[in-house]
Amino acid sequence: MKNRANIGEYLIEQLYAHGVRHVFGIPGDYVLGFYDQLLRSKLQIINTCDEQGAGFAADAHARVRGMGVVCVTYCVGGLKVPNTTAEAFAEKSPVVVISGGPGMKEREKNPLLHHKVREFDTQKKVFEQITVASTILSDPQTAFQEIDRVLHMALRYKRPVYIELPRDLVGLPAISHHKPKEIHETGATNCADVGIRAPITARETVPIPLVSI
Repeated sequence: MKNRANIGEYLIEQLYAHGVRHVFGIPGDYVLGFYDQLLRSKLQIINTCDEQGAGFAADAHARVRGMGVVCVTYCVGGLKVPNTTAEAFAEKSPVVVISGGPGMKEREKNPLLHHKVREFDTQKKVFEQITVASTILSDPQTAFQEIDRVLHMALRYKRPVYIELPRDLVGLPAISHHKPKEIHETGATNCADVGIRAPITARETVPIPLVSI
């Protein structure tokens, strides 16, 4: 991958490589840097009236196109998405939840920042319960590998994942010699992939209830 510059751009490149063409969401201060990168990318941003609507749209998109993406800001936006993410988990829908977050420098000495709820990782802990993989891209040395791992899990298990982007690392260069993980799983393209039962074939045995009269 030529001229790979930073963490946010690598995430966008990998989403595109996985067949993603649209990102649903609402921008907010903690994720503005990533939205700026999205505006300059091949992906189309689709804004919705609120974050929950974006989550449902990403879920529906995943069922049709193989992977859906919702991008929101930290807590005030992110905590409106667990309902839609839980639905995606129950229905085996590979949705990627991307949330901005406070910068790693901002988290030092545990200050009280706007939108923060309890601890800085509270939002991640919520999503850990309703995703198959979650990560905070807090280390440039492992950010690319974490992106590969989480997206791989979304396609392998056909369930949602969570990626949090600290706003001071979005534009930070990561390790330049990283080789992207090969994509072996493909996005959902049929009923079986997204957990919807295919029509019954002639060879299948269908139990018939007997009703006494």
